[in-house]
Amino acid sequence: MAPSRVLQVLPLLILTVAIATDAATITVVNKCSYTVWPGALPGGGVRLDPGRSWTLNMPAGTAAARVWPRTGCSFDGSGRGRCITGDCAGALSCRVSGEQPATLAEYTLGQGGGPDFFDLSVVDGFNVPMNFQPVGGASCRGASCAADITRQCPPELQVAGGCASACGKFGGDTYCCRGQFTDQCPATNYSRFFKGKCPDAYSYAKDDQTSTFTCPAGTNYQIVLCP
Repeated sequence: MAPSRVLQVLPLLILTVAIATDAATITVVNKCSYTVWPGALPGGGVRLDPGRSWTLNMPAGTAAARVWPRTGCSFDGSGRGRCITGDCAGALSCRVSGEQPATLAEYTLGQGGGPDFFDLSVVDGFNVPMNFQPVGGASCRGASCAADITRQCPPELQVAGGCASACGKFGGDTYCCRGQFTDQCPATNYSRFFKGKCPDAYSYAKDDQTSTFTCPAGTNYQIVLCP
């Protein structure tokens, strides 16, 4: 191979190796006593019986991804049906985000030396306890929302299978951080309730100072349902 051609190909090989190295394996584990149907964008969705796991292999640079539990589901042989919580347009394999209430695990994978960013969120309400943890000895901490908020949910937020967010239940600019509150959105008594139960998790849209976590690119993760 001519020297000039080698010089052209070498950066591509280095980039390919870097992207492969920074890819992540995300394993969803169901430790609940009941069946959960996790949905994922990207990734689709599966039935996950107690004690079973589901592995997602995500390339470096995967952005704005999310995993959420669905409960009370019933699907036919073609993968069509309905879930009580977290339903994604009646499909077993999700192509759209789940309906509220649903606890969310969100992540963006770094590449080229940039870190991974991840979080747990109860901005869309709560249905299943979760944690989001690095594995393999990574020198970074994970996020946990292990409290069963459904059992402690304020009566006005109680819905079938979970605990609704104030935005989802009542709407309004204050609860939904829109209109005059788009940039400067205050905490409310409802967001403080969720934050008190799950300090690591986003409790409302602007609650990011204490709720975003980072790990080096290439870290693998485990999302545990009912940790």
